[in-house]
Amino acid sequence: MARKRSEHYVNNKEFLAAIVEYKEKVALAEERGEAKPRITNYLGECFLKIATHLSFKPNFVNYMFKDDMVCDGIENCVQYINNFNPEKSKNPFAYFTQIIHYAFLRRIQKEKKQLEIKTKIIERSGYEEVMVVEDGAGGTSSDYNQIKDAVQTRMNYQ
Repeated sequence: MARKRSEHYVNNKEFLAAIVEYKEKVALAEERGEAKPRITNYLGECFLKIATHLSFKPNFVNYMFKDDMVCDGIENCVQYINNFNPEKSKNPFAYFTQIIHYAFLRRIQKEKKQLEIKTKIIERSGYEEVMVVEDGAGGTSSDYNQIKDAVQTRMNYQ
């Protein structure tokens, strides 16, 4: 029995045809001295689908800022759509998947730097200055102590 072919979420041939059509519109607009046309809804949907599906891969799935990663990937696709050359490659899916992949990696690095900055601020200013939590009796809360212990433990592992 022949195995049924699975349907892909982005049809590479249609995607390529849409990009070629868009690039022709861009060339025509440049010829006339007009502004670049907007990308089509279909191209935007393709970028969104690629970015969303890539965000479910095991190496990206557990980040809290996954939505930011997807947005960065889509933004980079729109930014670099004119760099895709259909004469060199007939696989826009792979091209834009790589763009999105590296956008994800850049976002992860940016968020790690921000986390380091926050940790250094907490470390330098002291936990008492940053996390002032009082319970009803005027003492410090057990939540404060748990947070302080968790931050100190994490910093010891770095």
